[in-house]
Amino acid sequence: MTGKQPKKLTLDELRAQIDELDHELVRLLDKRAEVARRIGEAKLTEGKQRFFDASRQKKVLQSALDASNGEFPGESLRNVFVEIMSGCLAREKPPTVGYLGPEATYSHLASMSEFGNSADLRPFNSILDVFIATDREWIDYGVVPIENSTGGVIHSTLDMFLDYDLRICSEIFLRIHQNLISRNPMERIKTIYSKAEPFQQCQIWLRENLPNVQLIEVSATARGVEMSKDRDYAAAIGPALAARKYNVPILAANIEDMKDNTTRFLVISKQDSPRTGKDKTSVMISIKDKPGALFDLLKPFQARGINLTKIESRPTRRKAWDLVFFVDLEGHVADKPIAEALEEVRKAAKSFKIMGSYPRDIKITERMERLEQTAGDIF
Repeated sequence: MTGKQPKKLTLDELRAQIDELDHELVRLLDKRAEVARRIGEAKLTEGKQRFFDASRQKKVLQSALDASNGEFPGESLRNVFVEIMSGCLAREKPPTVGYLGPEATYSHLASMSEFGNSADLRPFNSILDVFIATDREWIDYGVVPIENSTGGVIHSTLDMFLDYDLRICSEIFLRIHQNLISRNPMERIKTIYSKAEPFQQCQIWLRENLPNVQLIEVSATARGVEMSKDRDYAAAIGPALAARKYNVPILAANIEDMKDNTTRFLVISKQDSPRTGKDKTSVMISIKDKPGALFDLLKPFQARGINLTKIESRPTRRKAWDLVFFVDLEGHVADKPIAEALEEVRKAAKSFKIMGSYPRDIKITERMERLEQTAGDIF
């Protein structure tokens, strides 16, 4: 014999439940903001001037995702908690964050995904300008692109670490979707404005759909949209956020050749990030010019089972054929095996610098679409 079936609620009754839950959410948010304010006061007492903590944020986000039963979409839950923490920080002192501008670029989206809309987000004209502003403490943090899954490492960013003693305190992975943006129908397009990277990421689509157009490089994807918006026969390739900002239609969406096209960004500052247990360390090493030097560099990591996720060489720009190696590895300098390996490398290296130990991004996701759906209110 079956038990009594629960009463089926009417639409009005279900909406009443939603209203009650919303009021409870607001009450809890107010309570959370009060506790966050007290934490800020405690930090000031301890002499800490910066309230954003990338390691703590990653832990909070992971904890929220782990607590969910999956009914609420995971990426939306992540974005909600980013904005909650951003709003709480803004009551004390919103962090100032510089990024490679102008507004509505992927660097802007990456900054929003890490710091939320309540942060003081400031566009800069170049990666160098972001490093200078962070180094001189005109801003608290800088957000710079470091590599793309299609285009590879962005060497201009790596080179900045040779000249500026800044720390990497977090990383951001952002899924990149390129769009053809124009007021002109596709058959009338003769010129497309964008950065070199989007052209590279959309080579196959362009060859198949617009093989005879002129490609003109500009300083930023959003700048390309702005330049092309009122020009006959012109279009741009860039993010949907830029199309919305300048009120220009998207003619073709997601035209990138690789559908998992992803850019990794670094958050730079003058502060270190505490250990989370899910960390990454970046180091810069110049090796001595002798046989087996590169093998000697790698041996301490191999002996301790430390996973190296990237090795990139760059000229030092100080002496012909003099190279520096940029190495990313899993783990934190507070981990004993990491500390031992790095000390062994330091003794054998010509020069050695820890660029930062920082929390790994939780996962590579479709973060950008969620952001673009909700970011229109900032313009």
